Amino acid sequence: MTKNIMIVGVGGQGSLLASKLLGHLLLTKGYDVKVSEVHGMSQRGGSVVTYVRYGEKVYSPVIDKGEADAIVSFELLEAARWTEYLKEGGKIIVNTQQIDPMPVVTGAAAYPKNLVEKMQAMGLNVDALDCLTLAEKAGSLKAVNIVLMGRLSKYFDFAEEEWLQAIRECVPAKFVDMNLKAFDLGRNA
Repeated sequence: MTKNIMIVGVGGQGSLLASKLLGHLLLTKGYDVKVSEVHGMSQRGGSVVTYVRYGEKVYSPVIDKGEADAIVSFELLEAARWTEYLKEGGKIIVNTQQIDPMPVVTGAAAYPKNLVEKMQAMGLNVDALDCLTLAEKAGSLKAVNIVLMGRLSKYFDFAEEEWLQAIRECVPAKFVDMNLKAFDLGRNA
């Protein structure tokens, strides 16, 4: 059976490293893995979506509405934007950080309030945490992606050491220790 994970965020937040890490781990576990990246205006802070699909045999890299087992979101509004892709019983793991999209920056719109509560009121299973503060504790604001992967790891049956090994293999050596700490903070928050 194919499993589907969407990683959503804003350009420059490290979603590509997160998907690379997850894909690498799944390959080492013997799964057929397809990863596809859909960029909006990622260099300008626009939406970035990555699909990670894995199973015995995966034929398409694309996730359709109602098919995502999990949505991992780097930002609140991005989580809310993609909820229709979540399957019944799926999980949303979201960083509570708010990054103003262009209509909010220009004053044409206001950032929606109480998004976690609104998603929960829709009956969605939301695991929200302040990944930015945890990343800062780990040593870098850029480690939000690994904090989120740590949180995601709680919902997999893989040994924690397998995740840590994937970090060691996917992250440049000088950033490994900081990323291992970020992973631990996310997993155990």
